[in-house]
Amino acid sequence: MGLAWTAMGGSTLYIETSLTEAINKKDEEKNSPSLDLTGQLGDVMKESAKISYTFSKGFLAKLYPDNKFFQQASMHLHVPEGATPKDGPSAGCTIITALLSLALDTPVRQNIAMTGEVSLTGKVLPVGGIKEKTIAAKRSNVDCIILPEANRKDFEELQDFIKEGLEVHFVSEYRDVFQIAFPQHA
Repeated sequence: MGLAWTAMGGSTLYIETSLTEAINKKDEEKNSPSLDLTGQLGDVMKESAKISYTFSKGFLAKLYPDNKFFQQASMHLHVPEGATPKDGPSAGCTIITALLSLALDTPVRQNIAMTGEVSLTGKVLPVGGIKEKTIAAKRSNVDCIILPEANRKDFEELQDFIKEGLEVHFVSEYRDVFQIAFPQHA
């Protein structure tokens, strides 16, 4: 689950991924890899999804060289509430996590939410709206959140009642997100 910041305050953001066609096991029938994006995404969020896709392919290849999922998978990534425009780079961590969940056929740890822009090299970059996003996580009964290390000060300045009851992880690299989101692969 992602965390978003809008003019109305903080909210949670679901990212769904699905195969659009079965992966052929025979070499002579290889699929063309692709990623379709829907959910009324703005230009910046589309760029973030492309960066996330590129990073995910390299990350999976390094971690699991025998996993050829991204070499053949035709996928669809959707951000629900399609009538609501969405934009910004802060869903990078969440998009990568959703793509890797599909590629590894492994569910993401339950009751977790995250935010953070991700660079092509996997650096997790700071984002805005930490207070609003933290409140949104609590409203959704999330008890674990992942935030960029560069936003630690923003979080620490929040009132105690907002931070209370949360397991918070501050990360600088996506690999740290992976270990938290997929403990079975850590």
